[in-house]
Amino acid sequence: MSTKRLLAVDLGASGGKCFVGTFKDQEFSMQEIHRFAHEGVSFFRPDRDGVVSERVVWDDVFIYRNIVEALQTYVRDIGMELTSIGMDTWGADGNLFNADGDMLGNMYCYRDHRLDPMIDKVKACLNPNRIYEITGIHFQPFNLSNQLLWLVQNRPELLSEGAFYLPVPALFTYYLSGEKAVDSSWASVTQLMDAHSKEWSREMLDGLGIPAAIMPRIVPPGTVVGDMLPELAEAVGVAPGTKVVAAAAHDTASAFAAAPVDNPDEALIISSGTWSLVGKLMPEPVTTAEAMAANISNEGGVGNVRVLKNCMGTWLVQELRRVWRVEDGADVPWPELDAATEAAPSFAAFIDPDDPSFYNPTNMHDAIVAFCDKTGQTAPQERGALARLVYESLAMKYRYVNEQICGVTNTTTKVVNIVGGGTRNVMLNQFTADALGLPVCAGPEEGTAVGNLMVQAVAMGVINSLADAQPIIRNAFPIREYQPQDSDAWDQAYEKFLQILASGS
Repeated sequence: MSTKRLLAVDLGASGGKCFVGTFKDQEFSMQEIHRFAHEGVSFFRPDRDGVVSERVVWDDVFIYRNIVEALQTYVRDIGMELTSIGMDTWGADGNLFNADGDMLGNMYCYRDHRLDPMIDKVKACLNPNRIYEITGIHFQPFNLSNQLLWLVQNRPELLSEGAFYLPVPALFTYYLSGEKAVDSSWASVTQLMDAHSKEWSREMLDGLGIPAAIMPRIVPPGTVVGDMLPELAEAVGVAPGTKVVAAAAHDTASAFAAAPVDNPDEALIISSGTWSLVGKLMPEPVTTAEAMAANISNEGGVGNVRVLKNCMGTWLVQELRRVWRVEDGADVPWPELDAATEAAPSFAAFIDPDDPSFYNPTNMHDAIVAFCDKTGQTAPQERGALARLVYESLAMKYRYVNEQICGVTNTTTKVVNIVGGGTRNVMLNQFTADALGLPVCAGPEEGTAVGNLMVQAVAMGVINSLADAQPIIRNAFPIREYQPQDSDAWDQAYEKFLQILASGS
């Protein structure tokens, strides 16, 4: 086999990473060539009535500039020939363009408070049971259904003739190729796609007043949407004809695709990072009343469906560190915090990581203390103890979600596969094994980028299917295993956690 090189652009909510995947003589290797940090930027601006509000937006120009820098680095360090490029992103947000390709305003961030009341407004337009029956997606403030309803109700003047809307991955694919397409793994999480037909639901769009003409076409994961724009290829030095692939653009779909799972029925997969996406791969969506009551979503995979819950992840600790950075004037070093966390007492208190008070608080430390007060617990004061409280609570929530998912899918979990950046968190991985009483297999660390590259490889005919990718992934990346410990103590603590969940709701 001739050498094929693919470029994965992996965009998370706090940073971006770019990797080259090389396929040569039945061997695969992956190399990081560019990394950058980014985050939502807050503005305080008056509206037409003079009311000042905070607006949290993404800097898409900065992100695009870094994609260009990654391409330039590729040319400088590796060469001109590039088989394809594809991207995966977080599962919310996008922006509107006019017919001339000009962006109409800033790209809002999913944590922007304009979305706070939008779930109720969506439910006022369509019966909630019907929404779930069509889309299989539960109600989250960041759903694109909420964002586009807000746009229709508050910025209707932008919906001029020829205007079009591009979700985040489609936006950057458009910048690269000029094509307007989003793959079904990403479209599935919008609460606007029909989970069965994998097309935009006209019932949802019409019910919310969203013009169907503004939406990009939906394509299967692994679709070549076009060539890189010749002008861009020339500007960065890439050989003409480089293909732009709509990979599994939802980062969780790519991460799940990289999980080295032997039996999907028996494997719980956790894409661990800023968010924790906890679920199973199933052949068909599960849109029963029981699944809806448990707030379980059905998200498009690659030839399957991700039946999962979108849970809070290590963002809780990241926010604690941000608060402490403001207090100290410098970051608490991770080794120092990890040592303090390891030394802290077990099960001092619990939180529900998915309580709305933790979604976007001004001060995460204060929010945790307030939750403990509300639920009759004494919040620990030491920083290590607070971090341990978060990790133990996350592990307990994984157990709770696993029980819910097994109940609605009629399956039994025998192993937990953790993929993504959270695989580096040895303590959380061990806590997960302890809380669930199950072995944990952690890896690959860059699971999202690995899945992205494997979907591209199928698209370009480098491998025949994702099934063929499994041995490649196992051979290329270490998978660390954790065995459960102290099961009795964790079982007893889980009963306390369930009480906290009930009292905090």
